[in-house]
Amino acid sequence: MESYTIGQAARLLGVSVDTARRWADAERFPTRREGARRMVDGPDLAAFCVEVAQEGDPEDTPYTSARNAFPGIVTAVKLGIVDAQVEIQAGPHRIVSLLTREAVEELGLEVGARAVARVKSTSVFVDRV
Repeated sequence: MESYTIGQAARLLGVSVDTARRWADAERFPTRREGARRMVDGPDLAAFCVEVAQEGDPEDTPYTSARNAFPGIVTAVKLGIVDAQVEIQAGPHRIVSLLTREAVEELGLEVGARAVARVKSTSVFVDRV
């Protein structure tokens, strides 16, 4: 299972490190200590990313061109026999991609993993980072 520092969590949430620390202090998402560092487990961060995105105002979401990279965190993976559906929360954006099961397995995509959804025209490519 992938884990994130507060700084990494802040980048994935699209907020400042101070905001992420305040949210952790207020127990909006669970953290644990690894030495001097506070860490967030990937599945916990994924669930919190979805929660924060649902709190936002859709009118505040900026429009962008078709050629974009959306770094985020995998929030759901549904595997079929041949195909798969992967959901990524990238700041306020929820991105759903259909790809082969083989690709999901090769990329090691699982809930809590960092990923980038690359969008061009009507195709979405997912990169594991």
